[in-house]
Amino acid sequence: MILNIIRREDAFFQVVTPLGFKISTSKKYWELVTSVKHPHISGRESDVIETLKNPDLIRHSKVDKNVHLFYKEIRYNNKKYHLCVVTNKQKEILITAYITDRIKEGIKIWTK
Repeated sequence: MILNIIRREDAFFQVVTPLGFKISTSKKYWELVTSVKHPHISGRESDVIETLKNPDLIRHSKVDKNVHLFYKEIRYNNKKYHLCVVTNKQKEILITAYITDRIKEGIKIWTK
């Protein structure tokens, strides 16, 4: 369940990206992401916010031009990985966030 509109008072966090659009998520949706979809992200809210504010790389999804993937290198279990934060630019929402060892294919639209 992805909310189309997040009221300001319901926002758990809201971040302006380097591309100039805002991304927000509700506490309820963040809890879904961290308890069901990707529990390894639990407690990493600050990393997700930092990835949205200061990514190493941003790509468009190959499938949907409104979906952006924000990547930032992080340490996880004493190894280098990437935190990927998936967003919908049009709806200005976070779709998901996860830790990965590779960057997905897509069109590079921004790099640090």
